[in-house]
Amino acid sequence: MSHAALTPLLGREFDAFLFASIGEDDGPPLSVVSALARLDVDPWKEAESLARMSREDARARLTSLIESFPAPHLTSLSPGVVAARLIALLPQVGKVHAAAAAPLRPVLPVFRSRTFVGIGIVTLMLAAYSVFMARASTAPGEPDAPRAASVRDTSR
Repeated sequence: MSHAALTPLLGREFDAFLFASIGEDDGPPLSVVSALARLDVDPWKEAESLARMSREDARARLTSLIESFPAPHLTSLSPGVVAARLIALLPQVGKVHAAAAAPLRPVLPVFRSRTFVGIGIVTLMLAAYSVFMARASTAPGEPDAPRAASVRDTSR
């Protein structure tokens, strides 16, 4: 299943379907979103796919998904009846928004953004180096000229 942030943003027209109850799973009602996620199916993509199918094909697909759910005691109704009730909550084909067609904001190409990051890192390193060298050259208690290293006479 893909991450929800990577799923195209869909309108609220699928909310009635996605948050409808399928049945009860040992306690609170189980929503379509939860059931599809447990089956490792992206709920929003599946809802959009079902909305684009004919009603009969969508009902058959959803019935098979409900039948494959590991909790057979989910509802007292047959999976076909539950699927028909849920498919009725889907929007009509012409009312489905495809927000993925228009991006929300322009995105820089990867090469271009990596170039800017690289230039930024080099700039920060040069600034840190120049600050370090400025502090090292004016250290307190040090003479202005560096001392010559003394060479020990080893000829003795």
